[in-house]
Amino acid sequence: MVTPIALTIAGSDSSGGAGIQADLKTFAAHQVYGASVIVALTAQNTTGVTGIHAVPADFVAQQIDAVFSDLDVAAVKIGMLATAELIETVAAGLIRHEARNIVLDPVMVAASGSRLLEDNAVAAIRRHLFPLVTLITPNLPEAAALLGSSMAETDEAVDEQAGKLAALGVANVLIKGGHGGGETSTDLLLLSGGARQRFSAPRYETRNTHGTGCTLSSAIAAGLAKGLDLPEAVGHAKSYITAAIAAADQVPVGHGHGPVHHFHHWWDKA
Repeated sequence: MVTPIALTIAGSDSSGGAGIQADLKTFAAHQVYGASVIVALTAQNTTGVTGIHAVPADFVAQQIDAVFSDLDVAAVKIGMLATAELIETVAAGLIRHEARNIVLDPVMVAASGSRLLEDNAVAAIRRHLFPLVTLITPNLPEAAALLGSSMAETDEAVDEQAGKLAALGVANVLIKGGHGGGETSTDLLLLSGGARQRFSAPRYETRNTHGTGCTLSSAIAAGLAKGLDLPEAVGHAKSYITAAIAAADQVPVGHGHGPVHHFHHWWDKA
């Protein structure tokens, strides 16, 4: 029996709701073995981020080499990369090991509003990572920031921004609609061949949304690691994060934006 393995390359969240911690929980919930490369340590909780300490780039490279030299990594999820140097280091490592099924969540701002990315890092993401990744998963503000434009407010504008991101060299684009309005949250998937597919789910009223982007992208990576095609992996991930948000209030944590319920399926049956 082959064990599906997914690797997360991201920052550590000391409160456990986002970043590396959320990714590993999500992999486990999907019965995928999770490995990790930590690129930054954050001092944060549900109310905000009080400090970010980037891991030296040469040690990030060592972590990447250690994982790929031993484990058969079937998918990679990339989260917060705070600096241009780290972005270049990660890109070089992925090329060096011919990584496949790469999902990039361009984390720029935490749910609390704290900025997580240096200004010059945006250009580095476009230059070094866009050509490598299988899928990029920005939310509406992140898509706008990557393009240097205002946030899309209509389906037509989302379609246009997805096309512009694809034109920058990204194979497939998923723009998440969680920051939009209305009773449903709709994500747009633009595939490399030009086909478009929308994934909609009810919008739940909860303040516990810490780590939603990390969780969705790592759920997609888990699906790819298990051999699902991209639309199927996105569909399963959308269902998973929707249920995790719906159950978030069952696990009240902290005094701010608490985490989603990564193990809603398992805990409900315990």
